[in-house]
Amino acid sequence: MFASARHWLYEARAFTPSETNVAKKTRSKKKPAITAKNADKHVLYQLSVQDAKVEVDFIDYVYRSIYRRRPTTLLEDFCGSALICSEWVNRDESRTATGVDIDSKVLAWGKRHNVAPLGDASDRVDLLRQDVRDPVRSKFDVICAFNFSYWVFRTRDEIRAYFAHVRKLLGKDSFFVLDAYGGWESQQPMEERRRIKGGFTYVWDQNQFDPITHEVVNYIHFEFKNGSKLQKAFSYHWRFWTLPELQELLSEAGFSDVNVYWDCSKGEDDDELFRPRLRAKNQPGWLAYIVARR
Repeated sequence: MFASARHWLYEARAFTPSETNVAKKTRSKKKPAITAKNADKHVLYQLSVQDAKVEVDFIDYVYRSIYRRRPTTLLEDFCGSALICSEWVNRDESRTATGVDIDSKVLAWGKRHNVAPLGDASDRVDLLRQDVRDPVRSKFDVICAFNFSYWVFRTRDEIRAYFAHVRKLLGKDSFFVLDAYGGWESQQPMEERRRIKGGFTYVWDQNQFDPITHEVVNYIHFEFKNGSKLQKAFSYHWRFWTLPELQELLSEAGFSDVNVYWDCSKGEDDDELFRPRLRAKNQPGWLAYIVARR
């Protein structure tokens, strides 16, 4: 399903610098086998789900194709461990990044494990512990909300208000980018397991789907070679938003140009996977981006 769709894009690629700092350090010291007792769930998440390099590559590609220059300022909403912020500033000395998240613990973890190892570049990352709808004193070239985190908003009024807030924070040449998933398996209760380098298994648990409200409950579990398990390491209580709904709501919030970028790759070696499309064939599971220009 969607977990496979996302990981299919990432699994053939190298880890990001931030991931390497954490993961390689762990492996090089030849620590005891990873178990539920000694595992760090944030490391497991980054190894299983995130690839900041892919996300930033996509942002750079779209921005250059529209504005013919590289973007320099980024706001990462729902930033969690600030992996994308870290990758962003690590690429270019002129870049700055702001990350916003309401969870102080995960922000502290990200600052320690992803931002601090950047050295001098860490000074160009600003992490804010606040609601993503609270004011931010800057304008940005790019604002992103990845890993479907904005699905925490369950009503049209809530999500439209959030989109309108984002639009106010964008500069002259700018866009908002977010991801979405779907496909005919995306609403089915199911568990999907995938073995990850490092000695553990990632489990995506589509636990509940309500066809009337589109409320979903999903979990991420981790399983280890010794038989131990980290159950419900991450829990998600979302509304399942569709692409037509999201495009309409972004337009209603004032965005001038809203496009879906669909996976048009023909194989794992295709570097530029996503292109704007008006129509597409449904699949068991798919991942798409939406780019909304101010």
